[in-house]
Amino acid sequence: MRLLADGHEVKVFVADPLAQGTMAGLVEHTSNWENELDWVKAAGEDGVILFENVAQARGELQDTLRKDGFHVVGGSAYGDRLENDRAFAQRVLADIGLQTADVAEFNDLASASKFIDEHPARYVLKFNGPKFSSYDNYVGRLADGADVRALLRTKFFFEEQSEALSFVLMEHVDGVEMGVGAYFNGENFIGEACLDWEHKRFFPGNLGELTGEMGTIATFDRSRTFFERTLKRMAPMLAAGGYCGYINLNTIVNQRGIWPLEFTCRFGYPGFAVLGPLQQTRWGDLFRAMIDRKGNATMLPGFCAAIVLTTPPFPYDRESVEEATVGLPVMFDGGLGKQDQDRLYYGEVGIVNGQLVTSGMYGWTMVATAVADGIDEARRKAGELADRIIVPNMRYRRDIGAKLVDGDFAFVEALGLFDPIA
Repeated sequence: MRLLADGHEVKVFVADPLAQGTMAGLVEHTSNWENELDWVKAAGEDGVILFENVAQARGELQDTLRKDGFHVVGGSAYGDRLENDRAFAQRVLADIGLQTADVAEFNDLASASKFIDEHPARYVLKFNGPKFSSYDNYVGRLADGADVRALLRTKFFFEEQSEALSFVLMEHVDGVEMGVGAYFNGENFIGEACLDWEHKRFFPGNLGELTGEMGTIATFDRSRTFFERTLKRMAPMLAAGGYCGYINLNTIVNQRGIWPLEFTCRFGYPGFAVLGPLQQTRWGDLFRAMIDRKGNATMLPGFCAAIVLTTPPFPYDRESVEEATVGLPVMFDGGLGKQDQDRLYYGEVGIVNGQLVTSGMYGWTMVATAVADGIDEARRKAGELADRIIVPNMRYRRDIGAKLVDGDFAFVEALGLFDPIA
């Protein structure tokens, strides 16, 4: 929608049948993306294909399209493996000199249970591959790993796997969770790096299911020190792997240093809504800078607060919840001015009979954002915008950024992980 507002031509292909209503009536859809390749090719240097996907073989497809002469922003086969194969990613991170938590990889339950018996400790259970959701992972709480072992024996989907199961047990590391992300143009990183603090639990107080994300605080300010110690070291491997797009590295920070956890090798949702408010460079110009490898990107100062507005079946999907509701009306209390519209990012919504309604598979409905000089002001403004969105059964968290204000940001700053204040 933002590309269209800037005068670009856009067509969207939605692969999953349950997601066909997403952006329906708002952006032109195409039922066959391959039939549009001539349209893209006719645009010459102005033609771009954007992927938001890490499903099996999508990275390979992107690599093939690049070899065929198309400009592709999204990722690569190498990026897919970094995100989907967690043990592989940890080995790569260790090879570039980062300290990593101990990780053990398994393909069967008996071996994993025996491992916990022999090495009792607190573990995080994570699954390899794109078919698992965030809520399938589990952060153990017991010091001897008994809760993880019990889960391994009872989790229903273990018995339903028709193909080889792959998962890891990762040593639990205490600290402040934060991420660092940047745009990679196939050869180098461009623009400033973004520091982000995601809030993944469904409920305030870090309770409930692990979701993809319930909200985020982000900034491009004072990020070079953290970036150079972490993600920047990946540049040679990303270049060799043909990567082109946004990439994020999630970490835990404590007094012993920075502990990298996992990659997101795409924008991710609501990644574009977190980044957009802090980017002075328009999306079309940013894509141009990535595909021609000549331009750069200019970022704005301040903090962005992004609050994800969700509706059922979130945090699950319509394949796992039989009676998930879509088509709920989306209304705005008092209407929205131009400034408010710019701060609201649409997700799984569409137009039906002239009415904006919920759509899609997951219930990622919208993202309310705000930018301010300080975290507290940004989160207050984002919350005020969220409160004006009226959707039946809508849920969102009101505490996005609260722990940062209460001490987490100061903790990271005291460790010397931010650039000095100019």
